[in-house]
Amino acid sequence: MTATGADPVNRLLLYARLARLDRPIGNFLLLWPTLWALWLAADGLPRPGVFSVFVLGVFVMRAAGCVINDYADRDFDRHVERTRNRPLTTGQVSEREALALFVVLCLIAFGLVLLMNRLTILLSLVGVALAATYPFMKRHTHLPQVHLGAAFGWAAPMAFAAQAGEVTSLAWLIFAAAVIWATIYDTEYAMVDRNDDLKIGIKSTAVLFGRHDRLMIGVLMVLMTLLLVVIGGQAGLGVAWYAGVAVASLLFVHQQRLIRERRREDCFRAFLNNNIYGGIVFAGLVVDTLPVF
Repeated sequence: MTATGADPVNRLLLYARLARLDRPIGNFLLLWPTLWALWLAADGLPRPGVFSVFVLGVFVMRAAGCVINDYADRDFDRHVERTRNRPLTTGQVSEREALALFVVLCLIAFGLVLLMNRLTILLSLVGVALAATYPFMKRHTHLPQVHLGAAFGWAAPMAFAAQAGEVTSLAWLIFAAAVIWATIYDTEYAMVDRNDDLKIGIKSTAVLFGRHDRLMIGVLMVLMTLLLVVIGGQAGLGVAWYAGVAVASLLFVHQQRLIRERRREDCFRAFLNNNIYGGIVFAGLVVDTLPVF
C-alpha cells in the first residue's frame, strides 16, 4: 500500500497511528509533570482556562513529537522489531504528509499558547525547539533520553508562567524532576530496543550504561525520590504528598525487579508502570492541596 490513492477515512486512521493516538501512554507521561507544575503554581486547582490549554497542548505536542520522531527515524525503524510496521516506514504515509501533519499540529499548539500571557508564549518557542530536535539527538549523543526529559519537563516553567505569571525556583525543581524521571523510564524503554540499536548505530542511555544499566537507573530513582522530597519541602506540602512519594517509590522497586533479567517484554512493562507512578504522585499532590473548609 502506498501513500496515494487511499480513501479519506483510511488516511485519517493512518495519520492517527503516525501521531500515536492508539498508544496514549506518552500523553500521560507528559501530562503528569505538567499537572504537578500547574497544581503547585496555583497552590491547588489552576484556573480553568490555563488548565484546558495545557491539557490540550499536551495531547497536541505529544502527537507532533511522535510524527517528527518517525520522520527522523524513517530509515532506521525498518531495522527495529518494534517499529518496522509504522506507517511512514512501510510507505503508507509519505514523508511530505508527515511533515505537513507535524506543521499543522505545531500550529494548533501555538494557537493554544497564544491564549496565554507573553512570558508563556516566549517560553513555548524553546519548547518547540526541544521537541523538534529531540529525534535527531540519538545520532549525535548517548543522552537523547535527557533531551526528551527537557522537552517534556519544559511544560513546568511554562505552567508557572501561565498560572503564576513568573517562573520560580520551584518550577525549575519540577523541571529537573521531569528530566530525571524521563531518563529513567526512557532508558527502560530503550532497553527494549538495545540489541537492534547496537546493530544500526543508534545511541541511547541504555547503550551508554551497558551492563550497569540497572545500577544507573537505580541511582536516578534515588535522585528522583529525593528531589520530590525537596519539592515538597519548598512548596510547604504535607503528609499526603510524602505518602504519595513513598508509595510511588515502591513502584521504582517493582520496576527494578521487572528489568532484572533485561527481557524485552519486562523492560516494556517497567516503562508502562511509570504511568501509575506519575498518577500516584499527582494524587498525593491533589489531596494535599485540597481546600480546608
